[in-house]
Amino acid sequence: MSRRRKQDPDDIPSEDEEDRDYTVRAVERVCSILNLLQESVDGVSLNSVARTTSLPKSSAFRYLWTLEAHRYVERDTDAGAFRLGLGFVGMQSRHLELLRERARPWLEKLRDEFEETTNLGILDGDSVIYLDIIESRRSVRLAASNGHRDPLHSTALGKAIAAHLPEERVRSMLEQTGMPERTSATITTVRDYLAELAKVRRVGHAVDDGENELDGRCVAVPILGTRLPAAISLSAPAARFAVEDIGKVGAALRQIAGQIASARAGDTPQSG
Repeated sequence: MSRRRKQDPDDIPSEDEEDRDYTVRAVERVCSILNLLQESVDGVSLNSVARTTSLPKSSAFRYLWTLEAHRYVERDTDAGAFRLGLGFVGMQSRHLELLRERARPWLEKLRDEFEETTNLGILDGDSVIYLDIIESRRSVRLAASNGHRDPLHSTALGKAIAAHLPEERVRSMLEQTGMPERTSATITTVRDYLAELAKVRRVGHAVDDGENELDGRCVAVPILGTRLPAAISLSAPAARFAVEDIGKVGAALRQIAGQIASARAGDTPQSG
């Protein structure tokens, strides 16, 4: 009598087994829930989770309750919505720290070349947060502070990031935050903003020409290939940053962004 060998759970499936379906339905549902929450700005209702996972509401609630217990989901009791929780913050924080480590020497090089402030920003929720700022050494300079938040619609960093997001997501964020007029030059309609994003994609850089702060000018480009919605920028008082120099700064930023995307932490720009 032949005896069937017990399969070792560490065995690698053979070629004949590769076509089998090894997916676990419960894990698929958890992934569907997390993907849904990740794509939402304001959180997701229990009904939406149930529809997405094809689960009864009671079962969907048990999934959410379990994820909430492990801090991967948090519940807004006032709005009756669920969103991603703090359980992901530690993992995300490490990615952000690595990005900051990669970017800093290149931002310093850019600051020294143009003698103006350089910035690293990332999309956080529906606004841009400054991860790092290398301030100009000049006494009069245009600079925010680390951790400061700025709107998506009125900043070069926001435009550079938004230009590479799905249009539906951009519309959703603008609807939630509104488009307040920061200055007389601020874009305040979704239609005009989407047209501006098309221009950003065409020319390769975004411009804030006195739209977020009076007498300020800023140019930004996205950092592509990092899987993070991030961008770098150079900002200066408009009196020192001529419109004629925008193209030159944009080209330098694009080169630096490419270096950041491909650099490893600790890499140092070559002088010259």
